[in-house]
Amino acid sequence: MKKATILFDLDGTLVNTEEGVDKSVRYALEKYGMEAPDKDTVRRFIGPLLADSFQREYGFSKEKAQEADLIFRERYETIGLFECELFPGVKEALQVLKEKGYQLGVASSKEEAPCCRILERLGVAHYFDLICGARLKENIGEKAEVLNDAVKRLGISDKREAVLIGDSRYDARGAREAGIDCIGVSYGFEEDLEEMRKAGVMEIFDSLAEVIEYLER
Repeated sequence: MKKATILFDLDGTLVNTEEGVDKSVRYALEKYGMEAPDKDTVRRFIGPLLADSFQREYGFSKEKAQEADLIFRERYETIGLFECELFPGVKEALQVLKEKGYQLGVASSKEEAPCCRILERLGVAHYFDLICGARLKENIGEKAEVLNDAVKRLGISDKREAVLIGDSRYDARGAREAGIDCIGVSYGFEEDLEEMRKAGVMEIFDSLAEVIEYLER
């Protein structure tokens, strides 16, 4: 399966951001006098837009969800952003792919500026030709919108030349909507890998080393 461009989801694929998200969701809920979320609930916050997650998980109105999003950011953007680490094997995989001549990009539903700050802090930003994230002021937030934006900014004329590597049904669904192939990894935050398959992922692997083997066949 030969591709010229490899796009990566960030949370759950490149970076384990669970600690920072967990503590920041707790911070937001405490403001409303609500109980701390369990681990499964926190993981469902990682990937989709935050306001959507507050509506889905807690039945917040659109307005209350947007308010909760802002409260979450009070902590996340100052502290929680850096409560994260690369998943094992990520740095090595990026180096191998770069040496093989692939064009590499990030396509995340997290806002673009935090994506850049995280990857710079973890020492891997230089591997990417583009770090593309949500830009809500430009109405770019859903996964398919971010992917289409990344394709445009990278100058990709044929989407068949690109593939997204992600860890969730949201990645697979967004890639399908954008007309891009998607490969899944099992070590991220998806609770049910079957849901990722139903959403259209091509294959699911346990490590990026296995993904590279697949890409090189």
